Amino acid sequence: MPPTEDILEHHLEAFEAQDLDAVMEDYTDESTVVTTMGTFRGREEIEGLFEDLFDEFDDPDASITMDEQRVEGEFGYIVWHGETPANEYEFATDTFHIPEDVIRFQTFAGQITPKE
Repeated sequence: MPPTEDILEHHLEAFEAQDLDAVMEDYTDESTVVTTMGTFRGREEIEGLFEDLFDEFDDPDASITMDEQRVEGEFGYIVWHGETPANEYEFATDTFHIPEDVIRFQTFAGQITPKE
């Protein structure tokens, strides 16, 4: 498997397992994640983002379905949808730049509808 695909698979498996330490292995202090919730720079800020996501998705009724996954060179791309007790993720997409076996840059965008 190409290194980009290896790192992307590791990241997705760690997220599904809600293993924060494993997720954070994929980032460095130079990593940046740009989302609709803000921009997170470095391991400390990115870890806070994933703590919040894990809190939301840590429910037996929460689900994520992968709709598409692609790897092109140093880039990974996923499209997914999901649901938590608080939100419906009708459409979500992440793009990853994964040079040198780490996620250096990631974007997230989605159509998220609160249930309340």
